[in-house]
Amino acid sequence: MLLKVPQPNPSSEENRPVPSSQYADIADLVAAIKRQELDALEYLFDQYSSLVYTLAYKILGNSSEAEDLMQEIFLGVWERCTYNPSRGSLSSFLATVTRSRAIDRLRMKGNRRRILSQWQQSLSPNPSPTPLDHASQSEKRQALQQALTELPEEYRQVLELSYFGGYSQSQIAEQLNKPLGTVKTWARKGLIQLRQSLRTQMEL
Repeated sequence: MLLKVPQPNPSSEENRPVPSSQYADIADLVAAIKRQELDALEYLFDQYSSLVYTLAYKILGNSSEAEDLMQEIFLGVWERCTYNPSRGSLSSFLATVTRSRAIDRLRMKGNRRRILSQWQQSLSPNPSPTPLDHASQSEKRQALQQALTELPEEYRQVLELSYFGGYSQSQIAEQLNKPLGTVKTWARKGLIQLRQSLRTQMEL
């Protein structure tokens, strides 16, 4: 399902009341969304898309990413609506979700760049150039993705959650329901195998 990017509308209000001809109130609209009624999704989008898109764009600074995040948020609300009218306005809820998801995206992008830099520096302890030093950023990304797919699933999962997801090892242990010591061991062994795999790929 494709939702169109909203056009600026100076007369629109952030918390516009729901017209009685369609939905009695916000609670009625939310109930329709939870029943996954398409009309309710379209109405929700018409009312709040400008708010979500504008906030996403301010944080991400990229129109394509803002549009993608907007789609993700509205479809996510339609598929699994967690909003409770008794806890605040719908506009505040959507703004909070948008801000959180946008910041997560920025953190993941930063982590991807950082892990490439960290692994490049750790591949060789000596100052002499390695094949990885001469590789382009595109080649490095491809090598990294290939190396990750070759890891045992538990090692790969821990590294992706840590470096791409921004989770601490304690959070990963809780999420995977594994002892912290096990997660630390998987992370250490995963990095060792990853370095070996990257060296092999870049020397071919």
